[in-house]
Amino acid sequence: MRKIHLTSLLLAVLSQLSFGQGNQVGTKSERYRPQYHFTPKAHWMNDPNGMVYYKGTYHLFYQYYPGGTVWGPMHWGHTTSKDMVHWQEKPIALYPDSLGYIFSGSAVVDVHNTSGFGKNGQVPLVAIFTHHNPKLEKLKSDKIQYQSLAYSLDDGKTWTKYAGNPVLPNPGISDFRDPKVRWYEAQKKWIMTLATKDHITFYSSPNLKSWSKESEFGRDAGAHGGVWECPDLIPLNHNGKTVWVLIANINPGGPNGGSAAQYFVGDFDGKNFRAYSKKTKWMDYGADNYAGVTFSNTGNRTILMGWMSNWQYATVVPTVAWRSATTVPRELGLKEVGKELLLTSKPIKELNTLNEQSFSLKNLAVKDSYDLTAKTKNNTGLFKLELSTQNTDDFSIVLANEQGNEVLIGYDKSANQYYIDRSHSGKVDFEKGFGKRHTAPRFPSDKTISLTLMVDVASVELFADSGLTIMTDIFFPEKPLNKLFIKSTTGISIPNLTYTRLASSVL
Repeated sequence: MRKIHLTSLLLAVLSQLSFGQGNQVGTKSERYRPQYHFTPKAHWMNDPNGMVYYKGTYHLFYQYYPGGTVWGPMHWGHTTSKDMVHWQEKPIALYPDSLGYIFSGSAVVDVHNTSGFGKNGQVPLVAIFTHHNPKLEKLKSDKIQYQSLAYSLDDGKTWTKYAGNPVLPNPGISDFRDPKVRWYEAQKKWIMTLATKDHITFYSSPNLKSWSKESEFGRDAGAHGGVWECPDLIPLNHNGKTVWVLIANINPGGPNGGSAAQYFVGDFDGKNFRAYSKKTKWMDYGADNYAGVTFSNTGNRTILMGWMSNWQYATVVPTVAWRSATTVPRELGLKEVGKELLLTSKPIKELNTLNEQSFSLKNLAVKDSYDLTAKTKNNTGLFKLELSTQNTDDFSIVLANEQGNEVLIGYDKSANQYYIDRSHSGKVDFEKGFGKRHTAPRFPSDKTISLTLMVDVASVELFADSGLTIMTDIFFPEKPLNKLFIKSTTGISIPNLTYTRLASSVL
């Protein structure tokens, strides 16, 4: 969770006056409103928080300011889903109080009632979050952030803050936030992964109330172009062995500017995390996947959602009633490439419930340009495109409209890179760094390139080579991007291409 110091309110008002004409504010038809990504009906949203699965329901909490469309005193918004696709917005879960704003954090199911919050056999849901004290901030204190608890005894509907807050006072670290907590079964204790300036500090607790420092990681590892935020420590299975992945979001310092998510693969023994490599690895090379963390209590599945924006321009994007959306939920895994283990991300299978009209093409030869527009018959801008090719020459997939707006997604053979180019995607003048071409490396595990594109009204998510390379970018066309081309100057052969129109998930 990052507090920004921007005088963005005037820009927000001007944005509404400039781009809001002709739209029904806060409705499904509002310009740029995502159709299968969660976004609040109104106002500002950033980091996903407290993501937890309990009794058949996925709870997504998020940083929320109900007083406007720019960052303000943080609350925890709340939405729920049975499938992570169709979301129902709920009342605000946590409000600011005398201890401060409610910054980012996590939520757990306290099955063994270690906290003692459960009564009469009830299993408590416990939220662990950062209090940010604006009064201390004005006094330039270095102890403005500390960790606190809230609990729910009605399956997440209502929350009570713990009377003993804060449970982890600040030792004198200016950036001391975003606790991600999980149960460590081997030693019967809770582990908190906390962002502390430009590295991670691990704490442990038997009861969620009293915490002891275990270790630190990251001072000499990864990227350090900005402050580390929203960490997550997750176990993944690889060939029958438990391997630990530490996610550390960073702002600024991302591979394509602004905020991004890096990760490390290694071992964790309940006290220390030891990375197999200290070099920088990026979870998503696009500009618009930040603060991504995973759901707790999902069993053998590890599912992550991120904030689909970037601190470089999040407060000035040309939306009206709301600002920001989440990425699609992504299932995480590991894949061995050479001598390294790399993190993979794939869209969750539940998204297939949105599948509508579909067609497939076999052995498609593309030289110069191939127009798919007539075959798609799609004016909604929502679709999934899957293709594979063994001929790794240059190619691009072009999303376009009659106004000349276009988004290019492609592969550059000479650089061995994927890219998304939104230089001419429509509205780009609200921030000087927005209209750019973003690149990502290809990690070849075989000779075949495989791509899956998830396209919404104003976003594209690229999943390449079984989820080894991910790119997420948002864009703001003047009209829907209802034209689709594949282009290759040198020519490529595509053995399989499947286009699927997607339905809206907005309830």
